[in-house]
Amino acid sequence: VQLVESGGGLVQPGGSLRLSCAASGLTFSSYSMGWARQVPGKGLEWVSGINIVGRTYYTDSVKGRFTISRDNAKNTVYLQMNSLKPEDTAEYYCAPGFTGPLFDRFWGQGTQVTVSS
Repeated sequence: VQLVESGGGLVQPGGSLRLSCAASGLTFSSYSMGWARQVPGKGLEWVSGINIVGRTYYTDSVKGRFTISRDNAKNTVYLQMNSLKPEDTAEYYCAPGFTGPLFDRFWGQGTQVTVSS
């Protein structure tokens, strides 16, 4: 399984970013997919997930600001992040899963999101 995240960067508070994760090596349409984030020195936080019929999950801190979506034809999952806050600063990873990761070992290299003025 290979997961390649992209789309991170530096953005001012209140700004937006769209993260993408291209997956290969798995039957993408058969798996829930999600996003997690990690700040150095802290544990991994599961942020959002989308299941195979499009049902979505969000952790409370991002509800109303983040939107997860998927394109099964492109084997890609997206995370649209709006109204970004400094506390959203983290390395973002995608992985199979809905309310948490399905597997311990299938993670991409991550993409850094920094929210700062």
